[in-house]
Amino acid sequence: MVNLNTLNPQQRLAAETIHGPVLILAGAGTGKTRVITFRIAHLMDKGVAPDNILGVTFTNKAAREMQERVSKLLPRAPRRRDPNAERPPRPTMCTFHSLCVRILREHIEKLGYKRNFVIYDTSDQLGAVRKILSHISTKGEKTDPSAILSLLSRYKNGGSRAAALDDPSLTALAEHIRKHYDSALRACNAVDFDDLILLTLRLFQEHPDALEACRAKYRYVMVDEYQDTNASQFKLVNLLTKEHRNLCVVGDDDQSIYGWRGAEISNLLDMEKHYPEVKVVKLEQNYRSTTTILQAANAIIKHNVRRRGKSLWSEKGQGEKIQLHTFSDDEVEARTVVEGIEFARVARHIPWSHQAILFRTNQQARVLETALRQGGVRYHLIGGQSYFDRREVKDFLAYLKVFMNPNDDISLLRIANVPARGLSEVTMERLLGASHERSVSVYSVMRNPLVTTTFMAPARKAIEAFVEFIERTRGMLHGGHCTSLQTWADAFLEETGYLNEVRHSEKTLEAGDNRVRNIKDLINILERTEAEPEGRGKGKGAETAALPGEGFHKTSSAAEKLQVFLEDLTLDSDRAEEKEVEGEFVTLITMHSCKGLEFPHVHIVGMEDGLLPHSRSILEGTMDEERRLFYVAITRAMESLNISHCATRKKYGQATTCMPSPFLKELPMELVELADEKAKQPVTVNTGKSLFDMMRSSLD
Repeated sequence: MVNLNTLNPQQRLAAETIHGPVLILAGAGTGKTRVITFRIAHLMDKGVAPDNILGVTFTNKAAREMQERVSKLLPRAPRRRDPNAERPPRPTMCTFHSLCVRILREHIEKLGYKRNFVIYDTSDQLGAVRKILSHISTKGEKTDPSAILSLLSRYKNGGSRAAALDDPSLTALAEHIRKHYDSALRACNAVDFDDLILLTLRLFQEHPDALEACRAKYRYVMVDEYQDTNASQFKLVNLLTKEHRNLCVVGDDDQSIYGWRGAEISNLLDMEKHYPEVKVVKLEQNYRSTTTILQAANAIIKHNVRRRGKSLWSEKGQGEKIQLHTFSDDEVEARTVVEGIEFARVARHIPWSHQAILFRTNQQARVLETALRQGGVRYHLIGGQSYFDRREVKDFLAYLKVFMNPNDDISLLRIANVPARGLSEVTMERLLGASHERSVSVYSVMRNPLVTTTFMAPARKAIEAFVEFIERTRGMLHGGHCTSLQTWADAFLEETGYLNEVRHSEKTLEAGDNRVRNIKDLINILERTEAEPEGRGKGKGAETAALPGEGFHKTSSAAEKLQVFLEDLTLDSDRAEEKEVEGEFVTLITMHSCKGLEFPHVHIVGMEDGLLPHSRSILEGTMDEERRLFYVAITRAMESLNISHCATRKKYGQATTCMPSPFLKELPMELVELADEKAKQPVTVNTGKSLFDMMRSSLD
């Protein structure tokens, strides 16, 4: 028998309520996974066959974790003497997509597919879209296949949010392509991830016998993170359970932050419309955070009108007040946060792994990564590409490496036709083959007339033009005529047209501008390298806080500066890999990616109007979701919480004035201490003035 006495009263009620529809409102840090696993084990204790139990999650990792935790709660089965004997049945714990694969493998022939259908991943899907575009696009017209694929996915899932913001011509093109795309997949006996659910729904609608077979098998259904389900997933769950009604959904409407990818919060909020007899159980005792942190979170989220009322509480004690910082700019913010993390490590023995920095947009990661690298702090970026791993940054660095050493084949092959300059894949493959035959670099054979004369005129001219461009640009760098790396880099980027291609290769102007900004930021770092920082050295123990590219002597040439810059990047990458294996690093994470995680000490940066809430939120009508995102970020903190905003933030290399997020005025004053940037000490709050007014006045 499973011992339910270890659960608190509300957790136990949720675990013991096993018949009929149940809604478990599981607030942040209230032991949701524990309740789910105990409930499944209790079902089996009450005689429910394991193979009649279905648990659906959103990730394979969550499904495996639940399966493992359920297994630990149950009595250990006797060791099988016959290795060929069947394993005892176990509950089915899987994602929505893997559930649909199970169903379709058994029944898809009824829909005209072969049972051995293949599932296209994103790369396969992009290939199919590119192939279609190549046949229907006019000459010279460029369309981003990933933008088309994103729209196709939205249409399949019934999502319509922000449709008014889409490019009308792109939308029309996606609608036109959809039939061609579906036909192309069907001809290959292939389906994509969205098809898995849509085809299962079609199967249930057209073949009731298949639906009845699934209902008979899965008599007790549990769905985790129910607030994140989309329209198609809701239909699937409803079809499976509306007869036997044994549906248990677990979720928290206050943590619904994925509306932009189709999640429907109404699935949870309107549960009674579809299951009037639903039993609602609230889990409000939080085992993660201090009372101060929870009181702040409760105060923020209560401003959302349409929500299920709940109030988190804790027995962990009041804890430290929330520290609220105002910084002059984003570089000072990043540097001060890193200094605080290092001070905590040295003075209070708080390891890096207990610290996390949360931010709203991936674009904010660049200045944070730079400050962490400069401070010699190991970090791990989650929920987005590392700044130095982004495609445009890698392309730019590859150009720099080629100008330093054109015999670097890896870098040259990366940028030879980026942007397109007539050096096709076929041409580059021939050049690579010639380099292998002669045991020389690709650039060497590109400069060899005996090789280039074997190409047709267009390809030969493209090769010669590329070599001339490399030689001329290298000459400016190495010939002593380059007085500014920034000016030099701007010039060759302008000549190649790379920035223009990057700007127009994204589905939105904002996304394109962000990629251009990444390159501009790196160019700015190149130029901030005139003086040698104290402590820099090549000897053992000289792993100082030098920024990539810092540490040049004032008389160094541009080429020498660039060489040291590239060396620092390479060495830092090697150290980062080694340190990550050791498992000791600060977590750098987007707010969207932090849900489900917890950290002893949390730093929320960039709490400014336009970042959080995002500038699009009013137009899209998503202010409540932006507030929920702030709530999620707050409730990640276990012991301490630091929140900061800036008076100015760089955009396209220019400082722009920022105002504090309006969400900050919803923080109760008695829970907050304003911190002075210079003294780094708490400042007593003048109770005769509102917290928001004090923050605004600090910007003057």
